[in-house]
Amino acid sequence: MDITDVYAFPSPQQPGFLVLVLNVFPNAEPAALFSDAVDYRFRLRPVTLSHGTAAAFAVGEKEYVFSFRFAGPVEHQAGSPLAQEGTCTASTGQSVSFRVNDEQGGQAHGLRAFAGRRMDPFFFDGVRAAQTLMTRQLAFVSVGDSRQYRQNVLSIVVELDIATTFGADTGPLFAVVGETMIPGPITVRLERFGRPLMKSVVLGAKDFDTVNRDLDIRDLYNQEDPYNLGPTYLGAYRARMNANLGFWDGLDHKIDWPPDAHGTHPLTELLLADFMVIDVSKPYAEDSYFEIERALLKGADHQTCGGRSLNDDAADTIVTTLVNAGNGARISDGVDQQAVRAARTFPYLVPPELNPPAKIELSLDKSG
Repeated sequence: MDITDVYAFPSPQQPGFLVLVLNVFPNAEPAALFSDAVDYRFRLRPVTLSHGTAAAFAVGEKEYVFSFRFAGPVEHQAGSPLAQEGTCTASTGQSVSFRVNDEQGGQAHGLRAFAGRRMDPFFFDGVRAAQTLMTRQLAFVSVGDSRQYRQNVLSIVVELDIATTFGADTGPLFAVVGETMIPGPITVRLERFGRPLMKSVVLGAKDFDTVNRDLDIRDLYNQEDPYNLGPTYLGAYRARMNANLGFWDGLDHKIDWPPDAHGTHPLTELLLADFMVIDVSKPYAEDSYFEIERALLKGADHQTCGGRSLNDDAADTIVTTLVNAGNGARISDGVDQQAVRAARTFPYLVPPELNPPAKIELSLDKSG
């Protein structure tokens, strides 16, 4: 159920198609399968740009949902590996079934789906990010160490025809989140994921937050509807973000994000709405994470599709944005890609590593 990452990008080779990826189960072993008690889903809503006193996105009410449910695993023959069937159901009415780990996936009109074990595409030197928090100075080196190197995850992929799904009068900007839910008469949100490194880098540290220093707010944040945050803990979220974003901004010994008269960091309200934004009218771009948001902050027009591709070095983009707002050299964590770059064709993620390195516990978990 543990979400490791979410990705959203136009298909590199099929114009007019959007690809969504939800990865779960870090360090997945060969026998790992999906839970039959969980609804794994993507939620998309159209958004518009808001250039008011605080740059933000206005989220529409219409919602598109792609829900993945899995049957309990079965043994078709004595001694054979367990097999598992899954179904992707779209809120627009399409439905497609598939067998887990079948690279062809399942296909219906305007919709294709895959689920199975693949190599984790994420890369980031999380240990040196933790050292940065502890030493209060940038600790990244020229050659970093990603603890996700050649590790595997369980991946869910949906490829959809934009025109068939959204129609001609919606968009082109959409917010994207991934969630794991316990379905039933009363649904329970287990985890949600919008932008990468939000819960670890932006919300994780407690020492800088003088208001909520004893409170780990990430579990509370996980249970919130990203499109409609409840009022109860909004003050706590804002205090944590203002404190931690201020810390990252000060690491280069200059202030690129001056807070307002109330101590609010310029990124707080934007990041509080924790979803990725993608422009489905623009073509695939490999390194376009956060470009739409950065253009919005500058009052300029964005040039790329935004979202996040599987090969995008989003971690460097995040750290650079937080530390110097793009006003200085790009900051690198010393890890530029996973061991094998993701493919440009369905199901996009590369096959699982057969002999992954021994697992080592992270000092700073990468979830969120």
